[in-house]
Amino acid sequence: MTIDVKAPPAAKAIDWVRRTHDLGPKIAARAAQADETDAFVAENLALLKAEGFHTAAVPAELGGGGASHAELAAMLRTLSTYCGSTALALAMHTHAVALPAWRWRRTPEAVEGLLKRVVAEGLTLVSSGGSDWLDGSCRATPVEGGFRVSGRKVFASGCQSGDLLVTMAVLDAPEGPTVLHLAIPMRAEGVKVLDTWRTLGMRGTGSHDLELTEVFVPDAAVTVRRPQGKWHPLMHMVSLIAFPLIMSVYMGLAEAAAEKAVDLATARKPSPDTELLIGEMETHLTAARLALGDMLACAAGDEPGPAATSRIMTGRTLVARAAIATVEKAMEAAGGAGFYRKTGLERIWRDVQAARYHPLQEKPQARLAGRLALGLPIDG
Repeated sequence: MTIDVKAPPAAKAIDWVRRTHDLGPKIAARAAQADETDAFVAENLALLKAEGFHTAAVPAELGGGGASHAELAAMLRTLSTYCGSTALALAMHTHAVALPAWRWRRTPEAVEGLLKRVVAEGLTLVSSGGSDWLDGSCRATPVEGGFRVSGRKVFASGCQSGDLLVTMAVLDAPEGPTVLHLAIPMRAEGVKVLDTWRTLGMRGTGSHDLELTEVFVPDAAVTVRRPQGKWHPLMHMVSLIAFPLIMSVYMGLAEAAAEKAVDLATARKPSPDTELLIGEMETHLTAARLALGDMLACAAGDEPGPAATSRIMTGRTLVARAAIATVEKAMEAAGGAGFYRKTGLERIWRDVQAARYHPLQEKPQARLAGRLALGLPIDG
């Protein structure tokens, strides 16, 4: 007798953009209050976590949402149109998960444990990359079984609801200063969140400073060792995966500002000046979209390395410039109405300014591009 065995049905793909739109009005309703009071967008992030967004980047084979890199970018871009702070805080967790998810396709044994924990334990990851980058920060002192880490981290977005700090510390090794990549539980003894986040924009991200005082880190929690201040393969991977996601947040802000400006402009008597301003705004918006599209194409098709990193970082500069210019033109086109908080435009203008401060900032990015063009070592 022949038994007809049917293959199990394929998992239904999740439309992350549609789901973001479904939750968007609830998220937007809290955005202004968080901005006005410097309050962390904890409720918004809790809602997103409950709906599975914190595991969206985890491969479906490991129980996650199985979203592609491009889908994650679209999700964050859409979320930003409702609340920039919520989108940026989620982006910092998401890129910290998307990187090991990308590596899992190549070397699963190195990262599978972390990805499974994100699903099983509902972990929220906190990144300190913005305050560390190639040089790292904080001091690692060798002790029996590991290290004691002390120092201060800045821009720790989402730290108030975070579970695991993915960070770096500098070891004074015989071969020279060495950056250790390591993970520290946010509730470990010696970890303190400092109430420092009083800023122009992105006020709801809760990107407070962290003070680390003699925090014990076991040897097993150190994942990478690299020379301080030098490009390492891991940093090229971070550039390739993280920055298209982060800059998607600013793309969403620019799109939200443009939509508001058009709505405000059409409610007034038309004028040639308004038409010109809206046209200039649309030109900047198109430039941002093209630059982000190239970043995503690079992430989809290139391997990590100096050339890909330079391409990504050039895109980072172009998206930041064009997004900021879009919002500035939106403010101008909206006229006096844009100056009122109730329109939401001034908050977007403040939030989009944060695009300037992610690495690589414009001057280091241009220097990297110049050294590559001249055939010089990138660590010069």
